[in-house]
Formats: sequence, C-alpha cells, structure tokens
Amino acid sequence: MAWAAMVLLLSMAAALLIANAVQQQRVRAVVAKRLSGSREQADHKHRRGDVLIQQLGRSGLGRKLLSMDGETHLLLNRIGWRRAHQRAFYMACQLLLPFLMLGLVVLVISFLAQPPEKAWVYWILALGCGFLLPKRVLAMTATRRQQQLVNEVSIFIPLLRILFDAGLTVEQSLRVISLESKKLLPVLTTELDAVLKHVDSGLELADELSIMGKQLDVDELSDSLAILQQLIRQGGGAMSSLLALKKLLDERRLTNLQEYISKLSGKMSVVMMLFLFPALLIVLAGPGMSAIGRALGGIS
Repeated sequence: MAWAAMVLLLSMAAALLIANAVQQQRVRAVVAKRLSGSREQADHKHRRGDVLIQQLGRSGLGRKLLSMDGETHLLLNRIGWRRAHQRAFYMACQLLLPFLMLGLVVLVISFLAQPPEKAWVYWILALGCGFLLPKRVLAMTATRRQQQLVNEVSIFIPLLRILFDAGLTVEQSLRVISLESKKLLPVLTTELDAVLKHVDSGLELADELSIMGKQLDVDELSDSLAILQQLIRQGGGAMSSLLALKKLLDERRLTNLQEYISKLSGKMSVVMMLFLFPALLIVLAGPGMSAIGRALGGIS
C-alpha cells in the first residue's frame, strides 16, 4: 500500500507539472492572439480535450523532447506529419501514455488477491513501454508508408511518360497527377500537393523535389525525382532514363515476388509437416501399430 500511495503521489505531481505547462502555453497563446488582433474562434471549432492535447504537445517539455530526438523528427516527416498541430498531438501522446500505462498497471495490481512482492519492477516496465510504444508505432507506420510509395512509383513513372509524350512540362505533369490520381496514388499525391504549394509560394520545384526525396527516404522515389530534377535543369534526356528506371523497378519487383513465393512455399512445407504428416502417419501406420499391439497382447 505504501508503494501504491507513493506512485499515486508521483502521478499527481506529474499531472500538476503537466497542467502548469499547459496553462502557461494557453496564456502565451491568448496573449499572442490578442497582440495579433485575431479572435479566438479556432478554439470553438475543436473540442476542449483536443485543445488541451494540442497545448500539451506544444508546451516547452514537448518541444524539448522533439528537439532532442532527431529520429522522431525524421519519422514524422516520413509519415507526412509536418504541421505543428500534428507534431503536437504526437508529443502529447508521448507524454501522456507512460502515465496512463502506469495507472493501468497500478490498478491491475491493486485488484490482485496477492500482489507481487516487487511491484515497482512492473511500474518501471509500464513507464518504459508507455514511453517507447508511440515511437515503435510511428516507425511501423513510416515503414508501411514507404512500402506504399514503392508500389506507387511503378505507376507514377508510366503516368509521367504519358504526360511527357503529350507535350506537358514537369510542373504541369505533376499538377495533373496531383489532381487526377488521388485514388490511384493516395500517398504520393499527398506529398506532391505539399511540394506544389511550396512552388506556388515562390520556391524552386527542383529544390522542393530534392527535399521531398530526402524526407521520404525511398530509393525508387529518390531516383525518379533525380531524373525529374535533371529534366527541369537541363531540359531533356530524361525519357530514356525513365524507361530504364521503369525496367529496373519491374525487375526488382519480380525478384521480390519470386523471393516472397519461395519463402511462402517453405512456410507451407512447415505447416504441412506439422499438421498433415501426423494425420498421414496415423492413417498409414495406425492399422499396423494396432495389429502389433493386439499380437503382443495375445502373446502376453
């Protein structure tokens, strides 16, 4: 009970610190809005819980955690979370989930008939799992999104070649793909929309494509964007490069499919040995074993 009381007091202290940080962030936001002359209409569009989560993620502690962890910054870029409110939501989850896991473990232990002797070990594990879980989920989401981009690049390159053959420039082709291929290329068109918005604000298309390739970190997409940058800066010689890249991607995809099929056949062989072979052995060797058993029983 003493340990539970100590954990409860620590949780309350942490909650007070978080509430203080949220309150300071709210005061800064109100002062900034009043100084800029804008009305507080945005707060009424969201629920109060969402506003508190956003303010917690934008607090000094959340920004410090994000600045200290460069890998999280890269992963957020890879999943497309580049806006301030999206990063604030992730950092709020990063800060709140350890305490939620700790409270859940303390609640479960308190309901046990015989609590474990070293309950603090489970509390430390709960805090560690709660702190590491958001980043693991973020890494899995980034990996899945990169795989989607790999699959979409094989469709993206033929579309570019068709639009280039129709006489469109690189920027016009990207705008057509961004507008007309949202269902066919959902992830890639989202990234292209962000790039084209930056271009509309006056930035260079080649530089934005280079930044996009570095942020997403997909080899196939980086090669395609490098060819587009060459076409923008030099003005030609990209059609043969696109064709060669398309053949290379097709060969790589065929190799991956063959590797997947070979692994799948090995897994099916293991399943067959585990489930089919015992049944086959019973059917084939069962009568002989039963006859031997009867014969030995008659001798005895």
